[in-house]
Amino acid sequence: MKHFPIDKVFTVLKRETATYKVPIVDLIAVQTSDPAKVLIATILSARTKDETTSAACKRLFVLVKTVADLRKVTLRRLEKLIYPVGFYKTKARHLKMLPVVLDSKFDGVIPSTVDELIELPGVGRKTANLVVAVGFKKPGMCVDVHVHRISNRLGYISTKNPLQSEMALRDKLPMRMWEEYNRMLVAFGQHLCRPTSPWCSKCPVSKYCDRVGVGRSR
Repeated sequence: MKHFPIDKVFTVLKRETATYKVPIVDLIAVQTSDPAKVLIATILSARTKDETTSAACKRLFVLVKTVADLRKVTLRRLEKLIYPVGFYKTKARHLKMLPVVLDSKFDGVIPSTVDELIELPGVGRKTANLVVAVGFKKPGMCVDVHVHRISNRLGYISTKNPLQSEMALRDKLPMRMWEEYNRMLVAFGQHLCRPTSPWCSKCPVSKYCDRVGVGRSR
């Protein structure tokens, strides 16, 4: 694979996405500095628009200040509070189980490593990495569909799924870029570099991209 100027691309995308809306999980981290709320928000945000997640978190956090508070809220009440986030019934069950698992495995303390976090209900590698990076301000390589798609579309890596992308990026991407890389590519993927009909004509890094002109673009 040819040399890819990741430093230049990173700088351009950082400038491009500076005015984009801040993802809900990052916003909650800034507002609360609370890993527990970051964890809950991240669980709710999966396959859900930020506006919907934000409204659900606002309702939920009136009653739930800590993970332990989830014990006091009935499953039916949790479902109503977080509706209409994607898979709200499944997520409500995960939230209800969260304090139980947290107490039994981690003495009630939210762990700060990916390997430990994925033992919690409703937490996969993407969620765990995001909590590590945003909630604990530690290196975490969070890869969602946007990061996987754009990293491959640019030609920076060549992988078949998000897990392969996470491992490739951990090996290749400078650690100092990890947290911002996810935030930038999620925003960039929502605004310009979309799955179909990406705005290649408006893309500030198109000259570095392997896929300009391939498939449908605008």
